Amino acid sequence: MKKYLYVILATVALYSCGSKEQSVTDLITQGNLEAIRAKKNEVSSQQKILDAQLMQLDSAISALGNEEKLALVNTTTIKKEIFNHFLELQGDVSTKQNVLIYPEMAGTLQNVYVKEGDRVNKGQLLAKIDDGGIGSQLSQLKTQAELAKTTFERRKRLWDQQIGSEIEYLASKTEYEAAQDAIKQMESQLGKSSIRAPFSGIIDDVIKDQGTVVSPGPGSEVFRIVNLSEMYIEVDVPETYLGAVTKGKEAIVYFPVLNDTVTTKIRETGNFINPSNRSFSVEIPVPNKKGTIKPNLTAKVNINDYTSEEAILIPSGIISENAEGEQYVYVAHDPNDEGEAIVKRTIIITGKVQAGLVEVLSGLEEGSLVIKEGARSVKDGQKVKIKN
Repeated sequence: MKKYLYVILATVALYSCGSKEQSVTDLITQGNLEAIRAKKNEVSSQQKILDAQLMQLDSAISALGNEEKLALVNTTTIKKEIFNHFLELQGDVSTKQNVLIYPEMAGTLQNVYVKEGDRVNKGQLLAKIDDGGIGSQLSQLKTQAELAKTTFERRKRLWDQQIGSEIEYLASKTEYEAAQDAIKQMESQLGKSSIRAPFSGIIDDVIKDQGTVVSPGPGSEVFRIVNLSEMYIEVDVPETYLGAVTKGKEAIVYFPVLNDTVTTKIRETGNFINPSNRSFSVEIPVPNKKGTIKPNLTAKVNINDYTSEEAILIPSGIISENAEGEQYVYVAHDPNDEGEAIVKRTIIITGKVQAGLVEVLSGLEEGSLVIKEGARSVKDGQKVKIKN
């Protein structure tokens, strides 16, 4: 091709230099019509030859240039990696320790020792109800019990020495035991005048004010107490995931309102399939170290239902589908030192999808160069240049 180009260029040069002939201006000045016509025919012939040669030169330049014009593509090298797939669900935060506290006896609410937002411990005194004299009665019983105890101890010493009658000894013993039982009953009754925290938590609401007359039963709740450290989310999982979603599986909980994420694990799975929606319940504990998570807060739950330790992942955007419904990608084969390679269309079988990545189950091997950028503009068997 280069030799042919040199011949053309030489021919053009020859015509350019030419022999020293009479100029066109001189012929026109002489006014010889025949000579002018002959010169015109000569120049026209030369022009046709030059035009043909110029076309040949353009074709040669175009042919030589196309040899270097290859489609540019970017590739990604296939490598095996860990792939975790998550099932996305939605649920609300709950707590099993969110209760209303009712009084156990009737009376005036004499003292309220806490306010809303206070953290309290299990058994802590929250309020006191007027005992209506039960405390005084208990003091009298304790005095009587002391006398009964003294009498019983004396009778016992005498009876141990075989002095006195057995009936007197047994009577004093019975009287003493009865006094002790009466004290226990009275103490239990008096204890009902004290309202205590059933568990550690936060006073969410003080419903009755000091001085209010309260009594056991509906409508007489005094406090609401919530334990924010024992939060959990219960979600319904479709029955098709029964074998994949099990106790101990990882769960990622996202709270849109708080813009916060918590990583935890499934605590319990239900043993009953709900016939109305063909699902089973899953309970997921939610750590609440910051105390910002509240009951009934909406959450997005992602449960790990599939894991592969050696998965092949590719972007979903580079996968195409043929008329038979088969999925395929383009792979760059046998690249040379200059990055030039041949495109081959490769049929693949895909699995699960997560965050724009597709797991390839078959069709690709580790180390394959899958065309990423430019995949939509190449074809099978085409020669391309890898620019990455």
